[in-house]
Amino acid sequence: MAVTIRLARGGSKKRPFYRIVAADSRMARDGRYIEKLGTYNPLLPKDNEERVKMDAERVAYWMSTGAKPTDRVSRFLEAAGIVDKKERANMKKAEPGKKAKERAEQKAAKEAAAAEAAAAPAEEPAAAEE
Repeated sequence: MAVTIRLARGGSKKRPFYRIVAADSRMARDGRYIEKLGTYNPLLPKDNEERVKMDAERVAYWMSTGAKPTDRVSRFLEAAGIVDKKERANMKKAEPGKKAKERAEQKAAKEAAAAEAAAAPAEEPAAAEE
C-alpha cells in the first residue's frame, strides 16, 4: 500500500479548509484516509500560527514508514523544519515559444536596420560640409 501525506479539502464553496492526512494513494482526494495529521486554513494570514497546524511526531512516523508528501505538504514540512529544503524545477510557462522568439529577433533586427538607415543619411551631410 502506497501511503501519501496530502491535503483533503473541506469547507464550503469559496471557503476552503484542508486536513493534512496520511492516506492510501489510491483513495479519492476527499475520501477515506488513515490518519489526520493536521490542518491548513488558507484564508488566514500567512504569519498566523493557526494557518498550518500539524502533529510533527506523527508526520515523522509516517515519513519513516515510507509515506511520500505531496508538493504542497512538503513545503509545509520544509517551513516547519521537518524536511530539508529541496531544489524544485522552475517552470518556464511565461517564456515565449520558439516561433515567438524568432519573430521578436526578426523585429529587433528590422528596427536595428531602420535605426542604422536613419542614422546614415544624417552623417553623410555632415561629411559633405567638411
